[in-house]
Amino acid sequence: MSISGSSGSGLRSLRIGVGGWIARARALFSDQSHYSIARRVAGSTFLMRVASAALAYGSQILFARWMGRFEFGLYVYVWTWILLLGSFVPLGISTTAQRFIPEYSRRGEFDRLRGFLFGSRLLPIGLGVLVAVLGAAAVYAFGDRVPSYYLAPLLLVSFCLPIHGVSDVNSGIARSYNWTNIAVVPAYLLRPALLLGGMAAVYFAGVSPSAVVAMMLAAAVYWTTTAGQSFVLDRKLRNEIAAGPRRYDFTLWLGTALPIFLVESFYFLLAYTDVLVLDLFAGPEDVAVYYAATKTLAIVAFVYFSVSAATAHRFSEYHASGARERLDAFLADAVRWTFWPSLAITACFLVFGKPLLNLFGAGFDHGYPWMFVLAIGLMARASVGPVERLLNMVGEQRVCAAIYAGAFAINLLFCFLLIPRIGPIGAAIAIASAMVVESALLYFVAKYRLGIHVFIWRR
Repeated sequence: MSISGSSGSGLRSLRIGVGGWIARARALFSDQSHYSIARRVAGSTFLMRVASAALAYGSQILFARWMGRFEFGLYVYVWTWILLLGSFVPLGISTTAQRFIPEYSRRGEFDRLRGFLFGSRLLPIGLGVLVAVLGAAAVYAFGDRVPSYYLAPLLLVSFCLPIHGVSDVNSGIARSYNWTNIAVVPAYLLRPALLLGGMAAVYFAGVSPSAVVAMMLAAAVYWTTTAGQSFVLDRKLRNEIAAGPRRYDFTLWLGTALPIFLVESFYFLLAYTDVLVLDLFAGPEDVAVYYAATKTLAIVAFVYFSVSAATAHRFSEYHASGARERLDAFLADAVRWTFWPSLAITACFLVFGKPLLNLFGAGFDHGYPWMFVLAIGLMARASVGPVERLLNMVGEQRVCAAIYAGAFAINLLFCFLLIPRIGPIGAAIAIASAMVVESALLYFVAKYRLGIHVFIWRR
């Protein structure tokens, strides 16, 4: 009798436990509080970025094997120029979308909202064409001073620039409405999948997949995916906002966006300078190995990106409404969401880094020691969470820009001092040092200008 009673009690406890987990799971997906929405958006964005990272990482392994170290290094160098120049084209408008869209929606200023949704995507098209023409003219003007194998790939970069900015602004608008699929899938899943499919078709057709071929495919993929993203986004917006007059406030938008643009510009310069300077002293083959090492750790940065994408517009909303306690608590959660997953992922990739680099081909494992240096910088940034987004959303763009300018200067100085002497590990030391300084300065600005503690450990 006692055995039967114990068994029944155990089954009831098990049913209650399972029911509790099911109830929690339902609450996670049904709760419409800002915290729950932010966690879901951050989680879904991170999962998409993980899938993107796996796809991109597998693609880069295949590209390295199909193209060889020299052509792959050339492709990496040119691709870095796309990412760097393309980041300048939106002029910070993609980030300000997460400020103006919540503000206009809350105040009922739908004419300004419609104007922003339309006008914000016209600006990067015009600027992208201008940058593309100037870039192509610069390549032509340098003439013999640019090695011949760079000419065609660099010229092909110009075809991607006008549409790159539109894609970024589309993503910023979609994030403001928590439409994670529209924001992330085209650029981070569909684009690399189509590029991989195109390169595979070229390789198995018996054609040498050179850097020129890769850039031709990249240009086609950029235009196709962004056109599809724009079509889907416009359909969603028509269901969200009724048709009506538009009011354009370009002066306000650009005045707000330009300080953010400076922050983002220095951020991207900080992110890509090491690769560009390394190519000056080491050449495409060492660039290929260094790039493989950095991309092996790239998923760590995706945690930061995912949390930032999910929280930036909430920072703006809480600050505008004067909800200081909610802002402080929400930021503390965002720091935790950033740091602990980043720490776990970093540890895993450092343990398995060497065999992962060997997947790229012979000689790529030389970059394994560099990963430990790069990890220091990544963890420093993760320890303060998305504080840069907070500063941008609460009007501290200029201070934030000054911090990134200083970090970029440190990175550039160390690159030119160290790379000629110790090679690629000098690039790793330069970028890691700059990220440590950047994180420390962001912490002190948040603490002493806003009175907010952003470090992962609190008293």
